[in-house]
Amino acid sequence: MAGRDLRALFSTNDHTLAAVEAFTNRQLQWQTVGAALAEHLERIAEPGFDPQDLEAPRDNVVNLYGIGGIGKTTFSRVLEAALTSSENRPSQWGELALPHTRLLPVRVDLARSGGTDFERIILSIRLALAGLGRPLPAFDIALRRYWDATHPGEPLDEYLRRGRLAKFAKGLPQQMQSALGEVAGALALPGLVGAAAGQVTTTLVRALRQRQQTVKALAGCHRLADLLEADPDIDTLSYYAHLLAWELSQLPKKKQVVPVILLDTFEDIADPRRDFERLIQRLVWLMPAALFVITGRNRLSWGDAALNGQLDYTGPTSWPGLADHTPPAARTATGSGGRRQLLIGDFSPEDCDTYLARRLTRDDEPLISQDIRDVITRSSHGLPLHLDLAVMRFLEIRRTRTPEPGDFTHPFPALVARTLSDLPSEERHVARAVSLLDAFDETLAARAAGLSHQAPVRRLLERPFVREDPFALWPFHLHGVVRSAIRSADDQTDDRWTTADWQQAAQRALTALGEQWTSQPGPGGRALLVACLRQGLRLARDHRLDLGWLTEAAWAYVADFVWEPVAPPAADEPADAGIQTAADGLTELLSALARRQREHRARTVERLTAVIDTGLLPGDLTEMALYYRAKADRDLGHTAASRDGMQRVADTGGRLAPDARRGLVHLARMAGDFPAALDAARTLGEQGRQHRVLGDIWWPQGDLSRAAATYEAARAQAEEHSLAGERAIAQAQRAFVAAFTDLQQADDEITLARQLLDGLDLRATAFTTEIAALLRDAGTTGVEDRARVLRTEIDVAGLPTLQTALELALAFHHAVLDAHDDLAVTLSRLGDLTRNGDYAYYSELVHFMADLPARPGSSARWLDGEQTTRARWRTLVTARRAQLNTPS
Repeated sequence: MAGRDLRALFSTNDHTLAAVEAFTNRQLQWQTVGAALAEHLERIAEPGFDPQDLEAPRDNVVNLYGIGGIGKTTFSRVLEAALTSSENRPSQWGELALPHTRLLPVRVDLARSGGTDFERIILSIRLALAGLGRPLPAFDIALRRYWDATHPGEPLDEYLRRGRLAKFAKGLPQQMQSALGEVAGALALPGLVGAAAGQVTTTLVRALRQRQQTVKALAGCHRLADLLEADPDIDTLSYYAHLLAWELSQLPKKKQVVPVILLDTFEDIADPRRDFERLIQRLVWLMPAALFVITGRNRLSWGDAALNGQLDYTGPTSWPGLADHTPPAARTATGSGGRRQLLIGDFSPEDCDTYLARRLTRDDEPLISQDIRDVITRSSHGLPLHLDLAVMRFLEIRRTRTPEPGDFTHPFPALVARTLSDLPSEERHVARAVSLLDAFDETLAARAAGLSHQAPVRRLLERPFVREDPFALWPFHLHGVVRSAIRSADDQTDDRWTTADWQQAAQRALTALGEQWTSQPGPGGRALLVACLRQGLRLARDHRLDLGWLTEAAWAYVADFVWEPVAPPAADEPADAGIQTAADGLTELLSALARRQREHRARTVERLTAVIDTGLLPGDLTEMALYYRAKADRDLGHTAASRDGMQRVADTGGRLAPDARRGLVHLARMAGDFPAALDAARTLGEQGRQHRVLGDIWWPQGDLSRAAATYEAARAQAEEHSLAGERAIAQAQRAFVAAFTDLQQADDEITLARQLLDGLDLRATAFTTEIAALLRDAGTTGVEDRARVLRTEIDVAGLPTLQTALELALAFHHAVLDAHDDLAVTLSRLGDLTRNGDYAYYSELVHFMADLPARPGSSARWLDGEQTTRARWRTLVTARRAQLNTPS
C-alpha cells in the first residue's frame, strides 16, 4: 500500500518528483495476527463458547512490541486498513485464509499526547458498532445511565461533536434513545418518564429481579441488573464490556461481526499502580469474542503470576498465550516471548534500501542514489524513524545543493541535531519549546517559545516529525523519540539553548497552561483542568518551578469529588529520590487523595505524612494535607491523631477551618459527649455543615424524626449551592435514619441516595447507603449474607468506623428476630471495634434495642437521659416486629 507523501511533494518545485509513504516488510507480524485471528474465529464458533463465561482462560490478545520509532504505529494503521478492505492490503502481504466472517477493526491510539482515557476507548468501540444500524439495549441503557451521572448537562451527541470522535457522532445517540424507548415501552412507562434513564433503569432492575415477562429479551444477560444497580463510575464502566459482549452474541446472523480492537502506544498508559491498565485488561477479559491487537514498547506481562493482586486476571492459566518469558532476539524471524507476543524488530538492510528507494522517485527511478541509501541504511540500524528523518534531510539539502553521502553519516541523536540545525532559527526555537510539552496547539506553542506571532509555529507543524490528532484537546505533539532527542541532542547551533533558556521556556509553558485553564470555563472544563494539571505538574517538577496557578487548580480538582489520575510520568530520578520539590509534594498529595477511594486508609495516612514532613508545600496546601490525613486517622480510629490534626487546621482559620471544626464535633460525638458536641455544632454555621452535624447528634438519641428533618435541611442547603458531594452525603444519612422506621419511605430515600451518588467518588457514603439498605430489610432473610460481603468490602477499604455502623445495623436485625445468640456475637464484635472508646455507646444502643440490662461503666452523656433514649430504641424494634408480624 502506498499513500501520497504530500509534505514531500510540496517541499519542492520539481514536478517530476513522486513521493509515497512506503510500507516495507512486516509480513511476519501480518502472519502472526492472521494466525491468531484464524484460531480466534475457530474458537468462538465452537458450540460450547459462551461470551458470559468469566472463568475460562483467555487467548484473545496479540501483543506486538518494539523500541520507539521502529514502526509499531505505522503497522497498526496499515493493519486496520488491511482488515477493513483487502484493497488496502500491502502487496507483499498474503491473503489470510479465514472463514467468511465480517471483521470490524477498531483502532484506538493510547498516546498520552492525545488525551485518550478509558471512557473514549469504550465510546470508540460502541461508535464503531453503531454502523450495524441497531441499538444494543443492555449496553446502551447502562451507558446512558453512566453518561447522565458523570456528565450532567452535557449531552452525549454534543460531546461527540466537540471531541475527537466527531466523525462517528451521528448514529449512537439516536440508537441509545431508541433502546431507552423500547425498554420503556416494554415496561409500560409513560412517555416523559420513559425518556429519563434513571427511571427506566430503576424499573428495569425491579422487573429483572422479579423475572417479569416484559423484559424476557434482556433476562439472558445474567449480570445486567447488578451492573445497573452499581454506582456508575469509571470502574463500573469497565464492567459494561460484559454487556457489550452479550449484545454481540445476540445479533442476528446477517448482522454478526467480530471486533478486532487495535490498541496502539500501550506504553503511555503505564503507571506504578496500573490503574488504566487494569481497566483495559478487564475490557479484554470481558469481551472474549473480540480479538485485541496491542502495540507498544514492552512485552505484555499479564501472563506473569508475580502480578497477582496488581491486576484482576494474571498468570499463565489466565493468559496461556502470554506466559512464555523467553527473551526475544534483536531481529526475530519467528515469534518468541509467548506465542501471542512478537517483537517488531528493526528493518533488515534490504528492507531499508527498499524503503528509501520507494519513498522518493522520478520517472519510476529512485531519487536517492544508491551510495546515499547505503550510508543511511548503515547509520539507521534499521530504525524506520531514522529513515523518515533522513528523507526529510535529503529534501532540505536538495533545495540548495546536491546531497552527498557525507551528509547522512550521523547516528540517530546526531541526525535529530542536524535536522534541528537545518530548520530556520525561529522554527528551531519553537521545536525546542514544544519538546517540553506532551501535546500543544498553536497558541500554546507560541507562548512557550515566547513569540508574539504564530507563523514559525505553523511552519514547524508542516514538518514530518510533528504528529497531529485533530480531535485531541491539544492536537499536535512530537514523536516521543524525536522529543527526547531534541532535549538531549548535542546541539551545536549558534543559538543553542543554555540551561537558563530551557528553564525560562518551561516557565513560559507553565504560565501558558495556566492561562488556558482559567480562560476556558464551561463544558469540558474538568477535562481541561486535569490535562493542564498533568502537564503543569510535570513542568514544575522537572524544572523546579514555583507552583503558581497549580495551587488554585489543585483546590478546583479536589472540590469536584471526581478523582482522575493527575500524576505525570515518573521523573528521570532514582527510585528512592522521594519528594524533592513543591511540585513533587503536590503531585503526591493529589495522588494520595485520589487513591484513598481505592487504597486502605493506613496507606493514605502514610503518604500524606510523607508530604507534610517535607515542609515543601505552601501553607494552604499543607492545610489540605493535614485535614485529609486527620479524616483518614478518624476513619482508622486514631482519635488522638485525628483531633490534633483537626485542631491544627481549625486554628489556621484557612479554607478548611470550618470543615476541621466540624471534624472536632464529630470526634466529641464519637466519644459519646453529646452535650458538648451539640453546643459546638450550633456554632458551625452553613460553612461547617451545621444541619448535617446536628442530624449526626440527634439520631443516636433515638430522635430519628428530628434527625431526618435536619438531614433534609442539609440536603436542601447543598442543592442551593450546587454542592453535589454534600447533597449526596446528607441524603445517605437521611436514608440511614429512615431505614429504622418507615420501610416505604426508606426505599425512596435509598433510591434517591444512590441517584445522587452517581458520578461521585464517595466510597464511605456509598457504604452508608448500603448499610441503610440492610436496616430497611432488618428482620427478613438474606441480611446476614449481605452483611458478610459488606463487612469484607469495608475492611478492605480500611474504614473501621463504618464497621461499627454495620454491626449496629446487624444488631437491630438480630433484636427484631429476638436472636439472642447472634446478638451476643455481634455485641462481641462491637466491643472489639470500640475498644479505644470511639463509638463505645453503640453497644449501649444494642442493649437498649434488645431490652438488655444497662451496660456497666457507660461513659455516654445522653441529651434526654438514658431511660428516654432506651425507650425510643426499644420502640423501634417492637414497631418493626409489628410491621413484619414477627413474634417477640
